[in-house]
Amino acid sequence: MATAIYLEHYLDSIENLPCELQRNFTLMRDLDNRTEEKKGEIDKLAEEYIANVKILASEQRVEHLQKIQNAYSKCKEFSDDKVQLAMQTYEMVDKHIRRLDADLARFENELKEKLEVSGYESAEGRALKKGEMRGLREKRGSRGRGRKGSDEDSPRKKKMKNGPDLSDALLPVQPSDVLDMPVDPNEPTYCLCHQVSYGEMIGCDNPDCPIEWFHFACVDLATKPKGKWFCPRCTQDRKKK
Repeated sequence: MATAIYLEHYLDSIENLPCELQRNFTLMRDLDNRTEEKKGEIDKLAEEYIANVKILASEQRVEHLQKIQNAYSKCKEFSDDKVQLAMQTYEMVDKHIRRLDADLARFENELKEKLEVSGYESAEGRALKKGEMRGLREKRGSRGRGRKGSDEDSPRKKKMKNGPDLSDALLPVQPSDVLDMPVDPNEPTYCLCHQVSYGEMIGCDNPDCPIEWFHFACVDLATKPKGKWFCPRCTQDRKKK
């Protein structure tokens, strides 16, 4: 019954996931197409500039180069949007994977607790029955032997002597332990916090930045800033220069 409840809740949570994934993939494909169109426009503008550079006036050269620069900026904007969409898609799927791991851990923990309780109940029942039979035998033969049963010979005590207790063998698994585990130990880390990519992220405009990508929260950002953005380390290095 518990398995059906977990499965029903999880299926309800991922009901809209395929549509959301299809939407994000469609948007990324559209951004790819728009980027390719811009690249073709850049190539055409560059060819025109090279062919006419000798006859163009200085103002016309600047204007032509500005068009190329604007096309490059638009191309970079499309690429940044695609990266953001890709990270959002990853986070969307990762969220459901983490929930599934947590539900599996809770379900496994419940099964172990039930097994632990039922195991102890059956062991105590057998011990009581054997204890009653032993008491009867001792009463019948007490005149000849003069020996009483010892607690050390009970099945429960023998079990504790010869092997580990059931509660020691069955270690409970907490759902929080699953949520705290990394999704993939081989996944690259980013940002000042040295964590994997998640949520909103921004790239440093310094091409030599050793970190490159940063989480919004780690660099005190709520929205994507306009123009170029440099991370705290690169900002300090630029000030020193």
